[in-house]
Amino acid sequence: MIFITAKFRVKPEHADQWPQISAGFTNATRNEPGCLWFDWSRSLEDPNEYVLVEAFRDGEAGAAHVQSEHFKHAQQTLPQHLAETPRVINTSLDQDDWSLLGEMAVD
Repeated sequence: MIFITAKFRVKPEHADQWPQISAGFTNATRNEPGCLWFDWSRSLEDPNEYVLVEAFRDGEAGAAHVQSEHFKHAQQTLPQHLAETPRVINTSLDQDDWSLLGEMAVD
């Protein structure tokens, strides 16, 4: 799978509305056939920072994502709400789901 984590620093005046601002992009991406997950979290330390954790089945699904109309639309509409260019980690993993964290196993 292609595993991506990105940090989005949102302008303070848009931070509380970011889930609604990004909702169309989020929903469209989650409906892509190759999307495994696309989940936002808000930082506990910085209320203006959102972390996006996303995964796609393979490189082909990742390429389809960045070539989609909703991705192109997001490129045009989302940056106006951001304080800086998002930072990203993008890697390929030889798995298709989350692994269990054995060090914190629950009986």
